[in-house]
Amino acid sequence: MTIFYLLALAGGAAAEEAMTFYLAAIGNPHKCGGACPKVIAAGGEIVDATPDAFFDFLGGHRDDGNVHAIVFLNSPGGKVVAAMELGKIFRRAGIAAVVARAEPHVDDGLTHFTGGRCFSACVFALMGAEKRVIPPQSKVGLHRMFAYASGGDGAASASERRRRYDDGRMAGVLQRYSSTMGINPALVRNAEHGAPDALRILTPTQIARWRLGSPNF
Repeated sequence: MTIFYLLALAGGAAAEEAMTFYLAAIGNPHKCGGACPKVIAAGGEIVDATPDAFFDFLGGHRDDGNVHAIVFLNSPGGKVVAAMELGKIFRRAGIAAVVARAEPHVDDGLTHFTGGRCFSACVFALMGAEKRVIPPQSKVGLHRMFAYASGGDGAASASERRRRYDDGRMAGVLQRYSSTMGINPALVRNAEHGAPDALRILTPTQIARWRLGSPNF
């Protein structure tokens, strides 16, 4: 099977670590202690193992009544199919996603939320969320997807391997997925008319037109 990538750093820079998940407390722990409401912070590259890792993470916190079904998502992209699978889990779990970065502060014990990014394949994970919030200080970006051609002994680096581009079949899958999630499939068509190394940051007008998200809850 051809594995398509959508990674903002694919043009030669080193890939980031695989996406990880942890609970981030909301509120002042000095006041609410162990009863502070919690959200899920997700950061890193979406890899093949990411959907199962998130599913297992949810299962491990199923009995924690303080955990809210909100994911703060910050990712440069990754693998397309894995991102769609993650998005499907978001939808089944009733997840609301916010494009933002959670930063625990050691000094005051509070979790601070700052502008984040959801680039490339991350957008397909974001689509699956029941509610999608893209604050003005956060960025969402797309580019054309590609796969690395198979062959050789597999030892060549990503930068040395030849790229293959979609013949329309994967774009069709993505458009159907987008439509199922309530997103205008024109978003996929627009991305595939761009260049693989030219990340295009979506404007608020585009985000609204394609029903990708809103600036607040």
